[in-house]
Amino acid sequence: MTKIIWQQNSSNPNNIDNLTTISQWWENLNGKEISFAQRIIPPGGTIEEIDWQPQRLDENIIIHHPQIRGITVFWYKPDSEAERNITATKLELDNDKQQIYIYPLSQSHIVIRVTVKQIVYNTVELKNPQIAGTSIGENYVLLLRDQQQLLEIKIILNPTSLTQLLEKLQNRHNS
Repeated sequence: MTKIIWQQNSSNPNNIDNLTTISQWWENLNGKEISFAQRIIPPGGTIEEIDWQPQRLDENIIIHHPQIRGITVFWYKPDSEAERNITATKLELDNDKQQIYIYPLSQSHIVIRVTVKQIVYNTVELKNPQIAGTSIGENYVLLLRDQQQLLEIKIILNPTSLTQLLEKLQNRHNS
């Protein structure tokens, strides 16, 4: 996991490049749904020790016109004409998790985490379902039925998807 860090008054030779990278990432959030979470940093602690479970004051918004100008992070909330901002002493981008930690200059004991909202898939678990399948044209239709849940899942696979499924099943069988 690589984090890109910009810090005010840092002697790191990549500090300016890191700020440029972070700025580009921030600007690419325009129109995306994000989550704002503000937490107190434990005395002598790190952000890894913070409980990031959703809390009452956390916000989920579609961000508009995000920019970093100088050392200040700017954005607009939907249906608001007021530009919001935080002047930072440190910005820490975790590209893998699609989140940034903003350390406000005005409150050294606070960290703000901005996370790109990810798509959350609903999972349906079928244990030993009835399986049926048939070809329709070039596609293959796979039916999975769970009598206890009264649930039927119809999966339509094109030739490429069917080949991928068969390869994965074969690899699993050979493992």
